[in-house]
Amino acid sequence: MQDDLDTPRAGWLGPWLKGFPALQPPLPLDQVAQRGWRLGGPELPLPLAVLRQSALAHNIAWMQAFAQGQGVQLAPHGKTTMSPQLFKQQLAAGAWGLTFANVHQLRLGLAAGARRALLANQLLSAADLAELLDLRRRHGHPELAFFVDSSAQLAQLAQHWQALGAAARGETRLDVLIELGSSRCGVREPEQALDLARQLQQHPALRLRGLAFYEGLEARGESAADRALMRHWQQRVEAVLAGIESEQLMDDADAAPLWLSAGGSALFDLVAPVLAAPGVPGRAARPRLGLLRSGCYVCHDRGLYQRMVDEVDVRLGTPLGAAGHGGCASSLRPALEVWTQVLSCPEPGLALLNAGRRDVGFDQGWPLPVWHLPQATAAARLAVPPGWSITGLNDQHAYLRWDADSVAGPAVGDRVALGPSHPCTTFDKWAWMAVVDDDDRVVDAITTQFS
Repeated sequence: MQDDLDTPRAGWLGPWLKGFPALQPPLPLDQVAQRGWRLGGPELPLPLAVLRQSALAHNIAWMQAFAQGQGVQLAPHGKTTMSPQLFKQQLAAGAWGLTFANVHQLRLGLAAGARRALLANQLLSAADLAELLDLRRRHGHPELAFFVDSSAQLAQLAQHWQALGAAARGETRLDVLIELGSSRCGVREPEQALDLARQLQQHPALRLRGLAFYEGLEARGESAADRALMRHWQQRVEAVLAGIESEQLMDDADAAPLWLSAGGSALFDLVAPVLAAPGVPGRAARPRLGLLRSGCYVCHDRGLYQRMVDEVDVRLGTPLGAAGHGGCASSLRPALEVWTQVLSCPEPGLALLNAGRRDVGFDQGWPLPVWHLPQATAAARLAVPPGWSITGLNDQHAYLRWDADSVAGPAVGDRVALGPSHPCTTFDKWAWMAVVDDDDRVVDAITTQFS
């Protein structure tokens, strides 16, 4: 019987998962709310990753309303969460489709119900091409496009296409976006992009559908610099589009809109106008479909994106607490927390928590302590005192420090919740996360599928 308890089951939660109560029987995902678990209760082992239900709902509605108000569509990047449950919530709220980084991720997104998708990366291998064609066929030919940025890539895909045979290839070519780049993938000069567009006119496998870029690696979180950055990107985009239009390098058979896509997790208020721009005044141009690929908005954070979105709020004129776009209150709210327990207080001003690099992301700074639940009371969680900070992580420990001469610290057995900076690298450390209401009751759960 013990083997049955420890064997993973699709669609179920159980003791094989980190953070699940080891002495509780497995249960279907949709029955977790019936257990009556609370963050301060004795059932849930720590560490435990949780999502705030109210913040999730707010963020999904807020960003959807923002995109609609800007005249662009939302294609959230699935790699942030890789959660089918969150994919479905984003699509139900009105997302145009989803974005992924590879074909494996795309498979999971299509299974979750996406009918449109971007592969925001260069597809290259014969195996990936064959899998993409198989997915397209089995899912009723959803709208898909991936990125290209070199003649070498086009040549290799042409070879793979011919090797597949007519039955595997199907009747239509695959849509692609030429990626413009400056610090990662992507062509560097407009003439390179135009040369690729010319090659695509004759390509056996691929059809030009539009352009894409990624601005996030260059974002500064300083409005003057970031406005200048986006003016630069708009000039690059318009220069390439003008060349494509003047040479009529896109297939006009169906007069489909040109797809124009960018990242947008940090600078979405500056990116959206570039995607929605009507083109050069006085010249007839193909209609545009602006696709914003923001992913981290769904859970936000307390570090990297909090700093960036603080500047967004100032630019939008909607500081925290004010009315925002589409009737939503500004701004995005942090939804992701990792709850821990104090294992040891070996010296004044130091506590060791039972979560580390295996449990919480640290690639964009140490997580922040945000909530304190003393073991000695049954009271609700408290905001941590000013001066508490995480100063380091080991595999399974976090170092919580404070000035013992001026600030009180936690006691052994107390619970401390950490708020990550850059949520992506926390999601991939958890196969499930509890969803809690504002009273810290577990009301739902999500799963992730990174492997």
